[in-house]
Amino acid sequence: MEFDLEPYFAKYEKLVVASDSAFDRVKQAHVECVKCTEGCADCCHAVFDLTLIEALYINHRFKEKFKGEERADLVDKANRTDRLMAKIKRRAQEELLSGRSEEEILTGLAKERVRCPLLNAKDLCELYDYRPLTCRFYGIPTAIGGSGHTCGLSGFKEGETYPTVNLDTIHAKLQEISAELVRDLKSRYVKLADILVPLSSALLTEYDEIYFGLKEAPADEAQPKRRSRRHP
Repeated sequence: MEFDLEPYFAKYEKLVVASDSAFDRVKQAHVECVKCTEGCADCCHAVFDLTLIEALYINHRFKEKFKGEERADLVDKANRTDRLMAKIKRRAQEELLSGRSEEEILTGLAKERVRCPLLNAKDLCELYDYRPLTCRFYGIPTAIGGSGHTCGLSGFKEGETYPTVNLDTIHAKLQEISAELVRDLKSRYVKLADILVPLSSALLTEYDEIYFGLKEAPADEAQPKRRSRRHP
């Protein structure tokens, strides 16, 4: 695709720098509570979605770093993970339609354990320098929709007050960059910026003119489908 994504990636990278700084401030203030160490992969089994700009960025970095057989092996892992994620999402949708509350469903999703396809045999991230923002905040207190969350392996104690990152604010900024990108692309898919996908899908998707609605798709291909809201 000829459209230049770099200006949007630059905005995303500024958000990454600010996010890493926020994590470091909390870690320095509560060094005894932050237990993140190399090889600790608790956060690499969480279920969460990516906004369009983050999915595009990770897809780009993935293709930039991995070639040939190495990429093929990771794509195979991503395919297996994506099938599992689809089953989990489908079950959550069925529960919603059956009358279960969204809060209950999200609580259940937060307990799901799905191994990230980028996690290698040594429990290290294959794309660590470009990992999602959700991964970068794992290990310190965060809040989503007014509910607090933190890593169960950390030393942060329930009932005590700590600096907390509002992930809704982070998500809003990611959504803003995504919406700006879709607007500038002049995509005919006006809701494209609302699409949320798991990391496995971001690795597998071909983000081309057809995906962005800049070119007609073959008759047997459909418009990208909107996924469910971002999960804790």
